Amino acid sequence: MSGKHAPQNDLDATARALVAGDRVALGRAITLIESAKPEDQARAQILLENLLPRTGRAIRVGISGVPGAGKSTLIDQLGLNLVAKGKKVAVLAVDPTSTRSGGSILGD
Repeated sequence: MSGKHAPQNDLDATARALVAGDRVALGRAITLIESAKPEDQARAQILLENLLPRTGRAIRVGISGVPGAGKSTLIDQLGLNLVAKGKKVAVLAVDPTSTRSGGSILGD
């Protein structure tokens, strides 16, 4: 494999792994997407464009509120209900109070 094509092949492999449900690939993809490096941002954009046609009927839901409002309880119960119906669920939680990053991303 030549160095010129290795980055695209790597992104293709990551996309295939994500579609197959590989959680390690998901962690790598999240790290790539949240990176502030311009070269990572460009690669993340390519990865997302590759995956977008494969999202099928995926639904994204945003939940926000003050601390103690019950967001985690709601997300937990919603996830349990969807899994019980045979659906796949992914949770990305952004903690804007993170003193280190100003917006830490947590994935489940």
